[in-house]
Amino acid sequence: MPKIKTHKSTAKRFRVTGKGKLVRTKIGKSHLRRKKASRVLRQLDKMQDVKGSANKKRVAKLAPYLKRK
Repeated sequence: MPKIKTHKSTAKRFRVTGKGKLVRTKIGKSHLRRKKASRVLRQLDKMQDVKGSANKKRVAKLAPYLKRK
């Protein structure tokens, strides 16, 4: 059975926590930062849970080798 190719941009955007939850980065951090308040940029630093079983299933299919427990 051949290896499955990982969708590289999906692997960069998502990660799995120690408890096995799938988390993602928030959008809006990398572009036009100067006009955003520092409070907003701090809030964008935090990771956010992936909601919905369909979204989790899609990520699992695109990045099959993400470390899960």
